[in-house]
Amino acid sequence: MRHDLDYIFRPRSVAVIGASRREDSVGGQLLRNLFRFEFNGPVFPINPKAKVVHSTKCYPSVLDVPDEIDLAVIVVPKQLVPKMIDDCGKKGVKGIVMITAGFREVGPKGIEAEEKLIKKIRKYGMRMVGPNCFGVINTDPDVRLNATFATALPLPGKIGFLSQSGALGEAILDHASQLNLGLSMFVSVGNKADVAGNDLLEYWKDDPQTELILLYLESFGDPRRFTMLARSIVQQKPIIVVKAGRTEAGARAASSHTGALAGLDVAAEALLDQCGVLRVRSMEELFDVSEAFANQPIPKGQRVAIVTNAGGPGILAADACVSLGLDLPPFNPKTITTLRKFSNPEASYSNPMDMVSGAGSEQYRKTLKAVLQDNNVDAVIVIFVPPITIDPVGVAQAIIAASQNSFNKPILCCFMSAADERSGIKDLKRNRLPVYLFPESAALALSAMVKYGKFRERKTGKIGEFKVKKKKAETIFTRALRERREYLTEKEVVDVLEAYGIPFPKAEIANTYDEALERAEKLEFPVALKIVSPEVIHKSDIGGVVLDIRNEAELIRGIKQIVDATKPIKKKLGEFQIMIQEMITGGKETILGMIQDPKFGPLIMFGMGGIYVETFKDVNFRIHPITDIEALEMVKTLKSFPLLKGVRGEKPVAFDVIAEMLQRVSQLVSDFNAIQEMDVNPFIAFPEREKCTAVDGRIRIRLDS
Repeated sequence: MRHDLDYIFRPRSVAVIGASRREDSVGGQLLRNLFRFEFNGPVFPINPKAKVVHSTKCYPSVLDVPDEIDLAVIVVPKQLVPKMIDDCGKKGVKGIVMITAGFREVGPKGIEAEEKLIKKIRKYGMRMVGPNCFGVINTDPDVRLNATFATALPLPGKIGFLSQSGALGEAILDHASQLNLGLSMFVSVGNKADVAGNDLLEYWKDDPQTELILLYLESFGDPRRFTMLARSIVQQKPIIVVKAGRTEAGARAASSHTGALAGLDVAAEALLDQCGVLRVRSMEELFDVSEAFANQPIPKGQRVAIVTNAGGPGILAADACVSLGLDLPPFNPKTITTLRKFSNPEASYSNPMDMVSGAGSEQYRKTLKAVLQDNNVDAVIVIFVPPITIDPVGVAQAIIAASQNSFNKPILCCFMSAADERSGIKDLKRNRLPVYLFPESAALALSAMVKYGKFRERKTGKIGEFKVKKKKAETIFTRALRERREYLTEKEVVDVLEAYGIPFPKAEIANTYDEALERAEKLEFPVALKIVSPEVIHKSDIGGVVLDIRNEAELIRGIKQIVDATKPIKKKLGEFQIMIQEMITGGKETILGMIQDPKFGPLIMFGMGGIYVETFKDVNFRIHPITDIEALEMVKTLKSFPLLKGVRGEKPVAFDVIAEMLQRVSQLVSDFNAIQEMDVNPFIAFPEREKCTAVDGRIRIRLDS
């Protein structure tokens, strides 16, 4: 049976509704492209005002075409679209590419028109790309479909390219051709009213013509479906994405540290990282990285050799590689012995290998051959800065010759010259060797390949299921919702978290001075004091925390300090409470958190905690639920991980405990979707498992849940 998207990407016949003789019209250019690209099927121009277009019989309506039509490409004014869809539906057309604009992108009236359009599409059982799109391409020799109005013809290849921006279509196709990058399919999805990114991922998943998937996205449709599809696809095919919308357009209204740190782009970053999708920052980087993926094998490790004829670019390449997490190992002694036989006396045998400027084609061939044979090397970056006395084409041919037996190791080239006929660059590209103008671009592309290779080898992990006291927590949430309280009390927070296995120090709640003295003695000094009041979210901000109280006198002074601090909220002791808590000293302060994202659902957060968490912002987010492996990665990929690992002889903290606490938070979130946001801050981590403990927490709930 045919896939429903085959009617769009593998049609047996195409109608162009709005075909035109005018060369400067979209309908005219689109019809020409179908002929220029030699579509393997009949093309039916539709235009009631013409009898013939481009020597092809033209029909007033699709209903007048005597043959069956799989795909209709619609290029007519917006007001004519409803009738055209009805005609297509009556004709039995199953695929629509809606080039026409003026729908959702123009505001409320456009949204209303698009919703009516979708109802018609579904009524007739059609699938539609668009509206407001650039069109679709399939270079498969059995199809040869170019239903776009681009002036550049695409090269056939193995890349599936989805763009949410039609405006980028022309530039994408033109630049891909310049880089000798061939496409299997190209899709401009426009408003994504029907066919969206997830549909294309599912379609390309099993498509033998597509080996690499490139995405330009401005928004996600269904993040959960994307996660399921992407995780499956990247085991076989890399997915590289430019996701627009990195910056925060407006401040998030959040009271927790987690909420304050969960900016506009955090959820998308976490989702892509968990799925193994490679994210790049710009279209330029997208092409740099895809050029390497499309032409070279994935490296088996992160050990890189740099071969150069100029010291400066070699240093730039080395700096870029190291900053991107790649290794520059020394060459094997056997390799150095081989290199000494033919290298210039001034050459350096370290990594980078600087052959000096006099190195010609034969030295490049022999050096690259020796380096590729080195067991310490997984990939090579070759740099050439053309001196007047050296023929660039000869050097390019030498690199090509050496690459014929590369031991399945990727080779990336950096030719720092203009890409003319005498540069050798076109020869390299024709032989599937990616070429970059600057070494940093080559390093970036190689680091993406290494990252992808690591992800393919990464185990999925398991979602932990712990024995908890769910009913105890349920009672607390039910009561808070019934009382219409947005925040759980201090005591309720502790009870909920302890019910889910997150430990807290011993603590007592006091309403008066006398109660505070009595309960402090019960706990034994030293203790900590904290204000307990729904009006105070961040206790430290108003001076509502006093630490390391060692005797009764200090306790009285501490209580007075907290009472004085509450003057701005105009509450007296008794109207707020004081928590006396066992004092915890030492350890490393971390934070565990969670917030509901309106699009992506719950986000789990981990980072360095305490009062400076929002200042340093060294945190990681993951989409809920998280596995044991993902929880451990959240810890080990922090910038400040060395502090947790231990410096100057310190023992590392119990990472497995932190990972377990993150999974317990994830389980709590699974059980209670009423939680809007929460912090466990600080969670103090020690080398000893039994000493690790939470010290403070906050839970905000959704009253509409």
